[in-house]
Amino acid sequence: MSETHQTLLDLLAVEPLEVDLFRGSGQGGETSTRIFGGQVIGQALAAAYGTVPDRLCHSLHAYFIRPGDPEIPVIYQVDRARDGGSFTTRRVVAIQHGKQILNMSASFHNPEDGWEHHHPMPDVEGPENIKDRTELRAEHVDKLPEKHREDFLRPRPIDVREIAPRDFLEPEPADDRNHLWFRMKEAAGCTPQMQHCLLAYASDMNLLGSSLRPHGLTWFKGEVMSASLDHAMWFHGIPQFQDWHLYTMDSPWAGGGRGFNRGAIYDRAGTLIASTAQEGLVRPIKPRT
Repeated sequence: MSETHQTLLDLLAVEPLEVDLFRGSGQGGETSTRIFGGQVIGQALAAAYGTVPDRLCHSLHAYFIRPGDPEIPVIYQVDRARDGGSFTTRRVVAIQHGKQILNMSASFHNPEDGWEHHHPMPDVEGPENIKDRTELRAEHVDKLPEKHREDFLRPRPIDVREIAPRDFLEPEPADDRNHLWFRMKEAAGCTPQMQHCLLAYASDMNLLGSSLRPHGLTWFKGEVMSASLDHAMWFHGIPQFQDWHLYTMDSPWAGGGRGFNRGAIYDRAGTLIASTAQEGLVRPIKPRT
């Protein structure tokens, strides 16, 4: 296992400090300037799982309150809101510098029999012949200012392959619907709880970008200020994230400096494993005069 992949697994294995109190590292993840939102969600879910030994999460709802500081740990305080006969509810508050950076509610459920249906997986190109994001970034790195190149090429733990990727710097307006394949082969052998945490981490990738696509925007052009505001996720099954999963996303609406985005995650067999929704800040940056 590479150092990068082990780092992610270590990031999501939060450290118990006291009853209902956990600590997670702020280092690593997708970015170096602030903590990646998916990292805080994954750690918060891991902290909640630290108090729920016998049930699996079926939904979580999180609000991002402040940017995370990667230079210090994150403290997670878990409130045992309810332990019911079928459902367990937890509230998790992530804290840095004495202030909340995220709060999240998560619900856990005993498996039950019931009626089943799901929308079919879109018919798209498989991942085998698609360039991964490391290759794509290497092809475009020379277009970036020197100060951004090292972070742009920094190794990342999730293998991501976008279907019909856009230009990093000069994208044309495109349909809000977009698809990518992702996996982490080193997830093989992880517990169902860790599989959920890994998928929660990865579910924040590219989702907010759906609301930029119709407007030909990208984070690299300095025209938009963006940040995730909230994130919801529903688990319909247990992922096997060592295998390819298709993340299909769209953005039905944007306005008022915000963009709304939805996602569906399928395994390679076409089974719907999870659904996501997220609203984010997409505020125009006014040019200096």
